[in-house]
Amino acid sequence: MKTRWTATKTAIVLALCGSTLASGFAAAQEAKAPAAPAKSANMTVLPGDDFFTWANGDWLAKTEIPADRGSWSAMGALAEDTNTRIAKMIEELGAAKDTSGEARKVADFYASYMDEAGIEKRGLEPIKPMLASIAGIKDKAALVRALGGSIRADVDPLNATNFYTENLFGLWVAQGLTEPSRNLPYILQGGLGLPDRAYYLENNARMAELRTKYQQHIAAMLKLAGMDKSEERAARVFELELALAQTHATREESADIQKSNNVWTMKDFAAKAPGVDWKAFFKAAGLSGQDRFQVYHPSAVTGAARLLANADVATWRDYLAFHKLNQYASLLPKSFADQRFEFNGKTLSGTPQQSARWKRALGATNAAMDEAVGKVYVAKYFPAENKARVQAMVAKIIDAFSHRIEKLDWMAPATRAQAQAKVKSMYVGIGYPEKWKSYDGLRVVAGDAFGNTIRAEEYHYQQELAKLKRKPERTEWAMPPQLVNAVNLPLQNAMNFPAAILQPPFFDPKGSDAANYGAIGSIIGHEISHSFDDQGAQFDAQGRLRDWWTKEDLEHFKAASSKLVAQYGTYKPFPDLAVNGQLTLSENLADLAGLEAAYDAFKTTPSGKSADADRDFFKGFAQGWRSKMREASLRRAVLTDGHAPAQYRTYIVRNMDAWYKAFDVKPGQELYLAPQERVKIW
Repeated sequence: MKTRWTATKTAIVLALCGSTLASGFAAAQEAKAPAAPAKSANMTVLPGDDFFTWANGDWLAKTEIPADRGSWSAMGALAEDTNTRIAKMIEELGAAKDTSGEARKVADFYASYMDEAGIEKRGLEPIKPMLASIAGIKDKAALVRALGGSIRADVDPLNATNFYTENLFGLWVAQGLTEPSRNLPYILQGGLGLPDRAYYLENNARMAELRTKYQQHIAAMLKLAGMDKSEERAARVFELELALAQTHATREESADIQKSNNVWTMKDFAAKAPGVDWKAFFKAAGLSGQDRFQVYHPSAVTGAARLLANADVATWRDYLAFHKLNQYASLLPKSFADQRFEFNGKTLSGTPQQSARWKRALGATNAAMDEAVGKVYVAKYFPAENKARVQAMVAKIIDAFSHRIEKLDWMAPATRAQAQAKVKSMYVGIGYPEKWKSYDGLRVVAGDAFGNTIRAEEYHYQQELAKLKRKPERTEWAMPPQLVNAVNLPLQNAMNFPAAILQPPFFDPKGSDAANYGAIGSIIGHEISHSFDDQGAQFDAQGRLRDWWTKEDLEHFKAASSKLVAQYGTYKPFPDLAVNGQLTLSENLADLAGLEAAYDAFKTTPSGKSADADRDFFKGFAQGWRSKMREASLRRAVLTDGHAPAQYRTYIVRNMDAWYKAFDVKPGQELYLAPQERVKIW
């Protein structure tokens, strides 16, 4: 699973590094793609026709998506319960007179965000210095410094697959793709207010309507800030973003790690992206003296340089002003937050109601001090025995995956040896990190919601820049313990399983092996398998981007993967929109291999021998992915998310022979694939 906290995100982000499933490929004809799951359980559904609805029909019939959500799922419900407990915990910390240190900072940050009356009373005063600084930009040199100074460490292309930032570029600090012994600054594309370049460039009525409404949103925000001629300004800002979008890589291109492996020196910036004083830009960004940069999206860097070389400074001022207002809307008078939700929530996601203030406060607090919150959460809610039980499951599933590698008849001994070395050297973090982050240097002032957020962002940024002066740490975590999620870290050859996901319905210490291996076991297997998906397989045991495959083995892997691309590409959530099999390939590969490894591990347990064992295992897997999505949210996910919609993820079972036996699936049923059409890789 892949996410990163930001100040404007909700408290828990719910996308597990999962996958999707589509209809089968065939040499001569295309297999029929199963229909989208029925919403009613009042019909006879065979597992072989629609496994998702068979397993979740009752839940689908009875469950309504909460008004403040674009989707709802088993993960969503668990995250909601977890967040409720955490918010209560923070409020109790705030009320206790003896709360001190980081816990007091957490409580004060949260309380300041909850002080809506105080925020309303202060009006625009907190952001006025920022807007005045932008208004004072008179020439291109000042503009370049302002853009450099706005950069924050708010993206993560490999762990979180988070490519979005409203700043012109995003920064990520991690070990170099081919230099595991040192950390490098990664430069990613950014600067858009809409989710992705496709929203600017796709030529259809729905996208055209979204673009019109976005331009209206820009104008509304500028008008609320007292800026005249807001519609004219908004039109120019949108045209600037459109020009930026035209330079951006697609999601598929961003997923191609080879295209992203571009190391530039300062001389390269001057030669390949002329028109910008890059020394001044990086000095403002706190990156002076850096000799090497990992430029993930070179076309966006060269494109932005072209735009800046011919910059209309007034338009860039309006652009910066809008994005600051948009980023910090929830810390300004209610009219700003409401306007932002009107577009981002209702229009983009189809969500009818804004989240309660406490949920947004928790999201902001997690963004500011994720591990400080996590430390308190773990102490109260994560028993030591849970960690030991999950560690044992992980060991079994890793062992099962290793055995699968050993039995592969298509893999050469040289490749197999490298694969086994990678499996054996994996680092697995369970529950919480070995070493907690420190927030000693972060100043939190009671009643200063805006200032606290700005200081927290700057503190986090400086902490990330500090990594450039030290060696990579393999045991560093990429997500906090209170996140309902899991992640594979390819550069570290590592995995994190936060405490919050290690609870029912995914892991139940009192539950059956079938349910646990089907739910959390498949998630564990999924994360292990990410080390061997189309991206992960390009990294060796040290996390170095390196070709360790024989030519024949790589060709076999790519050919088998292409079948999975074709299989997923036949799923159509809407008549005009299909799942992108290439975009979702990494997740699909991990789902398939992960479920197979979890199944193998389950079969070694005493429970795995019972008559109904396989049915219970697969049912546990499918029920972990129960989900509903609003149309706008589903469309956005299909266009921009590397995971397929959850209802299709359960269909990965069509590639496993054991599923056919467990449910007596026959030819003619919707999900049936002939044995030769079932994708077999790991």
